[in-house]
Amino acid sequence: MNKKLVSVTLSAAMISALLAGCGSTATGDTATAASSAPAAAATSEAAAEATSEAAATSEAATGTGKVYLLNFKPETDGAWQTLAQTYTEQTGTEVTVLTAADGQYSTVMQSEMAKTDAPTIFNIGNATAAQTWDDYTYDLKDSDIYNHLTDKSLAIENNGKVAAVANCYECYGIIYNKTILDDYCTMDKAVVTSADQITDLDTLEAVADDINSRIDEINEKFDLELTEAFASAGLDDGSSWRFSGHLANMPLYYEFLDDGVDPVSGEATIKGTYLDNFKRVWDMYVRDSAADPKTLNSGALNAESELGMEQAVFYQNGDWEFSALTNPDNGYLVTADDLDMMPIYFGVDDANEGLCVGTENHWAVNAKAPQEDIDATLAFLNWVITSDEGREAITTEMGLSAPFDTFTGDYASTNNFAASASKLMADGKTSVAWAFNATPNVDDWRADVVSALTAYTDGSGDFDAVKTAFVDGWDKQWKLAAEAAE
Repeated sequence: MNKKLVSVTLSAAMISALLAGCGSTATGDTATAASSAPAAAATSEAAAEATSEAAATSEAATGTGKVYLLNFKPETDGAWQTLAQTYTEQTGTEVTVLTAADGQYSTVMQSEMAKTDAPTIFNIGNATAAQTWDDYTYDLKDSDIYNHLTDKSLAIENNGKVAAVANCYECYGIIYNKTILDDYCTMDKAVVTSADQITDLDTLEAVADDINSRIDEINEKFDLELTEAFASAGLDDGSSWRFSGHLANMPLYYEFLDDGVDPVSGEATIKGTYLDNFKRVWDMYVRDSAADPKTLNSGALNAESELGMEQAVFYQNGDWEFSALTNPDNGYLVTADDLDMMPIYFGVDDANEGLCVGTENHWAVNAKAPQEDIDATLAFLNWVITSDEGREAITTEMGLSAPFDTFTGDYASTNNFAASASKLMADGKTSVAWAFNATPNVDDWRADVVSALTAYTDGSGDFDAVKTAFVDGWDKQWKLAAEAAE
C-alpha cells in the first residue's frame, strides 16, 4: 500500500494503542471498579458454544465475593476495563482491574500483594516465579480454566498443584511488510528475488543492508517514504524488553539446548556461548535503522508506527502487534495483507528454526484471598473464556491466541503471525522455546543488560560489559532469587 493521502498527525486512538510487548507504552496504572452482588461459574462440561450459552445463564448463585485483576499486559488495559464493567453489569460482582506500567509489574505486584485487599488474579511468568509465590497460588487443578486448556503443558505446576494457567499463547519473530519486500525483490541487483529465499541470518543481513543503502531508489520506484530497513531498536522502558527479553531468548535457548537444560526451568549458571550471535543481530538492527544510536533510550522513538506507516520494512516483535497494526482507527497504512513474520535468524540452526512460541502470561489465583473472593474470581475467569464478550475481547480486541477449547469458530485466531507460526511448524521447523521465562528477578536482570547494551550502542561502553551483565548478572540474580525463596 503506497502513501497517497496521509494525515500528518496520528490519531489519539493510535497513540493509546501502541504496543510495547508483551508490554506497552500505552497505559500506566489504572483501575476500574463496579458494585458487588451475585456471581456464578459456567459449567465446564459443555463444549465451546454450549459452554458459552451456559455461562450466560448460570449466574443464579449468590455470593459476596470480589474480583481484583492485576493485569500484566498494558496494551490490553482498555479491553480488560470494558470486560470488568460488562461483567459487573451482568452479575453485580465487583471487578477491579489494575494495570502495571511497562517494566514495573514485579514492583507493583509486590506492593499490591502485601495489602489487605490484594489482587485475586495475578500473573506468573515462569516456574521460578511459581516457586517464589508458592504460598499465594491457589490450586487450579479442578478449575474450569484448567479443564478448558487444550494443552495441559501450558499450565505451571509447582509443589504438587496447578499453580497457574496460561491465558494466551504467543509467537514472536521479525514482522515484515511483505508487499514492500516483494517490490524490492523485483529491483535490479536485489539480493533475493523472493522473500521465501530469506531463510538464514546471512541472507537477512544482506537484504537489510541492501535495502537500507537503496532507500531513495526504492522510494522513487515504488512511491514510498521508507526511511530504514529496520524499525528503531528503542532501549527505553517501553521497548527495551524486545531485546533484553525476546532477543536475549535466542542465546539462552541455544545454550540450554546444547547443554541439555530444560528451557522452561533454565539453569543457575550460564556461559554466554552465543552472545556473539546476539551482537551480530543487534548490530544489524542498529546499523540498518534511521534512528540515532545515541538516542535509542530517549523514549522518543516509535517502532510500531515506523512499520505501520511504511517507513520500515522489518520490526522485531510479536503476534500481539497484529491487532494494533491492522486497526483502522490507528491510521496506519499497512493492512493485514501486507504483514507476515519470519524467525529471528540467529546463525546457529537457521535451516530448522521456526518462530519463538510460548507464553509468559499465566493466570494465578490468590490462595490467601477470602474463599468468597476466590469463588468469584474463578467464576469471572470462566466467564472470560466462555462468554461471547470475553472471547471477542481476547481474540479481536487484544489480538491474542487463546489456549482454550472454547475458542473455535468465530473466536479462532485470525492473526497472520500466529498463522505463520503454524505454517512453519507444519513445514517441520522447530519453534524456539521461550527460555527467557527462566530469567531470575527478571526486571533487575533485564535492566542491567539494557544499561550495558545502551552504553555499547552509544559508544560509551563495550560489548564485554554486555556479556558481563548477561552472564554474571544471571548468576547474581539466580542466587538472590534462591535466597528470597528460602
